[in-house]
Amino acid sequence: MKLPKMTKRFCPYCKKQTEQKIKVVSTGGKRGTLKRGGIARAKTRGLGVGIGNKGKWGSKPAVSKFKRKSKTTKKTNIMYTCQVCKKSKYQKKGKRAGRVLQE
Repeated sequence: MKLPKMTKRFCPYCKKQTEQKIKVVSTGGKRGTLKRGGIARAKTRGLGVGIGNKGKWGSKPAVSKFKRKSKTTKKTNIMYTCQVCKKSKYQKKGKRAGRVLQE
């Protein structure tokens, strides 16, 4: 998907049509390793060691096709920055695209 570097659109802060700069931003943060229920946290607690059934941490079969990631592309998130008031508006409604190019 090709995006221009600048576009004219309505600024909700200036309340008029202004030139706005387009920037593609990342789709959000990744889950931390030490979050509640994280594998790293459970391993530091000593789960999956010792005698008997390891339960969740025991030997598992190969990942089934249902657990595999189904989406091949991520949606693009676009940030518009007004050139008059320098305020930014974040728009989440993006299209799925393999690559996002700015020209």
